[in-house]
Formats: sequence, structure tokens, C-alpha cells
Amino acid sequence: MTDATIQPPTAKSSAPKSLLVEDAQTRRRNAAERRFRLYGICAILIGLVFLVVLLFSIIRSGFPAFTQTFINVEVELLETKLDKNGNRDPGDLRKVTTFGYAPLIQNAVLKAVQEAGIPTDLTKSKDMKPLISAGAAAQVRDTVLANPDLIGETVKFRILATSRVDGYMKGRVTRETIARDRNIDAEHLDIVDGLVKIGSVERTFNWAFITGSDASESRPELAGLGVSMLGSFFMMLVVLALALPIGVAASIYLEEFAPKNRLTDLIEVNISNLAAVPSIVFGILGLAVFIQFMGLPQSAPLVGGLVLTLMTLPTIIISTRASLKAVPPSIRDAALGVGASKMQSVFHHVLPLAMPGILTGTIIGLAQALGETAPLLLIGMVGYVAANPPDGILAGFLSPNSAMPAQIYEWSKRADPAYYERAWGGIIILLLFLMTMNIIAIILRRRFERRW
Repeated sequence: MTDATIQPPTAKSSAPKSLLVEDAQTRRRNAAERRFRLYGICAILIGLVFLVVLLFSIIRSGFPAFTQTFINVEVELLETKLDKNGNRDPGDLRKVTTFGYAPLIQNAVLKAVQEAGIPTDLTKSKDMKPLISAGAAAQVRDTVLANPDLIGETVKFRILATSRVDGYMKGRVTRETIARDRNIDAEHLDIVDGLVKIGSVERTFNWAFITGSDASESRPELAGLGVSMLGSFFMMLVVLALALPIGVAASIYLEEFAPKNRLTDLIEVNISNLAAVPSIVFGILGLAVFIQFMGLPQSAPLVGGLVLTLMTLPTIIISTRASLKAVPPSIRDAALGVGASKMQSVFHHVLPLAMPGILTGTIIGLAQALGETAPLLLIGMVGYVAANPPDGILAGFLSPNSAMPAQIYEWSKRADPAYYERAWGGIIILLLFLMTMNIIAIILRRRFERRW
């Protein structure tokens, strides 16, 4: 006999569920997953739209900087103006400044207008001055000094037009916008239209923008980015020569040889913090240490390279350590097991396997340094107008120069709209450099990367 009571069998509450049939909870979970995927696709599409808009704006605003307006004229090189003694002495020819050549060019343009039968009330040669770049006289003068035998002849020149004429050809300057412009008026634009019809005014590709140097605010049509590109090149050489060996050596020691204690933990934390420090702080440090304390020349690519090296080192150290960590410990153990020393196992086995990641991190760090502007502002590279390329390799490091991002910043501050256009064009060139460096990093990573 027992106290347990027998419970009557109860009917099942529901039929058994099948794994092949979605229940309500599964449907909700699947719907949430589909929504999340949709949100992700929308986020990617929005990002792509913004990227396309940005690239379109940059190309639309900067592409006109790669073309320039020129005037084809036949200049009569009068001997009475350029070589009064008639002896073709180089010393006497150099005494004739650009002010002596400017009237000859103005006469040539006026003659072209009159021969074309363009109706105008501007009948004096000096009335043509608003059409001609201030650098045209220097162009003709350099040609005559290089070949004095041209004196006395009529020579065809392809001279630069002013920024206003160039803007009119590009649609940046209109007859409405020049109503208050003192530099040019509607009559000059009528002359430009007439010269365009006879082919004397043309807009062609401007190689000088890529290979030339900066110019003063009154001659934006002469401004180019070439010398600033050289300044950036010499800075990157300094960064590469210092940041790569120092960063890799520090990473190898911290990752492979340094003992794990509070000191190394403090060093690692500070390296991570330095990677997040604003770049202008490194510029202040460079100004105080390299210029004020050490007395290095201001605006020099050497100082800019040293400042950018300090800024790039944390990035290279972090990426190098990550590459070293990615090498399996079994590689080290195998090398030590066959009798290799610790240094041999690192330099003969671990480092070659980590080299693709190290190169990738280095290139990305260099690309980041190439686009930095704030540190260069503090050491004066933005205030110097680089008018000529350096004379040699040593001068390339020590002579004052500018850099591409600093030059773009300087152009964006100037009042003439032509400089604003050139700033956009400089951004295109800078982006091409950055894209090239990042593409090289991706190729190296995919070419040499090993998956464990």
C-alpha cells in the first residue's frame, strides 16, 4: 500500500512541432535578420552615394586647373628696344627688364586684333594689358636671352592669358560678374571672343600646373604644384629613412625580447596614446625641438620629415607588432628546436614572414603623413612661396620649400578664384598619390600574405 496517488493521463496540449515548419518566433527572428541585412545594404549605398558626390565635386571643381588659356601672337623683337648697341652682348641684353618686353607683347596683341578686324574702342597697345599674363614678358625675355639671334625678327609666341581671360574661357568669369571688376571689362571679352574665332586664343592642357612652381597672388595663371611635389618627396624620404628602421626595431624588441613588466606595459600604452594625438601637437613639438632648440632651418623638408616621422612612428610600431603576433608560435619553437638562437629565429624566420604586414603598415603610415597639413603650418612651410626647384639633393632637404597639402591650404586662402580652382586641382593630384600608395599596400598584402 502506498500514499502515492495515481494521476490520470492528461491529453497533450498540442501536436508535436516540426523542424520543417516555421513557428512565430522563428519568423520574427528571420524577419529581424532580413531587416538587419537591408540596413547594412542601405548604409553601404549611402556611403557610396556620398563618396560619388565627393569625387564628382572634386573632379568638377579641380579638372579646369589642368587646362590653361594661351594667346598665339607674333612679337616683333625690335633691336632698338632690346639691343641698342647692336653687339648682342649678354650683359647688355640682361639689362633690359621685363618692362622693356611688355610693350612689344602688347603691340603684338593689338596688331592681331586689328588684322582680324575685331571691332573695338581699345586702340592703344596698353589697352591690351588686361589680356596678357604678367609672366608673358619673362617668357619672351628668357627666349631672347637663350637665343639672341632672334632680335630683329618677328617670332611667334604662345603666351599665357590672364586669370580673368582664362576664367572667361572656363565659364568661371561672366559678363555679369565683371561689372565691378577693375582688371577687365566687357570690351576685352569681346576681343577674346574675336581672337577665339580666328584661333589666336586657345585652351589647352597645362603641364606647368603639374611641373611648375608657385606664383604671387597677382599671377595665379603661373602657379603650379611641381616644386611642392618635390618638397613632399624629400619629406617622404626622411620619413622612410627614419620611421621604418626605428619603428621596426622598436616593435621587434617590444614583441620578441622585452620582458613583460610594468615598464613595457607603460610604453605600450603610451605608444597607443601617441597614435591618437592630434597632428598639430607634433607640429608644436617640432617647432620647439627642431627649430627653436636645435636651430634647424625653418620651412625645410628635413624638419618637416622629422616632424612627420614622430607622427608616423606609432602607426608603424602598432602595425609591425600586429604582423609579428600573426606569425604562429610554432615557427619560433621550430627554429629554437633545431638550435637557432633567439635572434636567429626572429630575423631569419619570424621577420621575413611578417614583412608583408610591416610594408603594408609602413605604406599606410607614409600615406597618412603625405596628407598632413597641420604639423607643416607650425614649422612655416605654408608661409614660404617656393618659386624655384632646389639646386641639388642637399638643397632639397635643407632649402625652404613647401609641400602639397600646405600648398593647397595656401591656395585656398588667396582671394583670386583661379587659386581656388588650383586648390581643387591640387587635391586631385594629392588623392592620386594617396590612392596609389594604398593600392600598392593592398597589392603587397595580397601578394605576400600567408594565412595560417
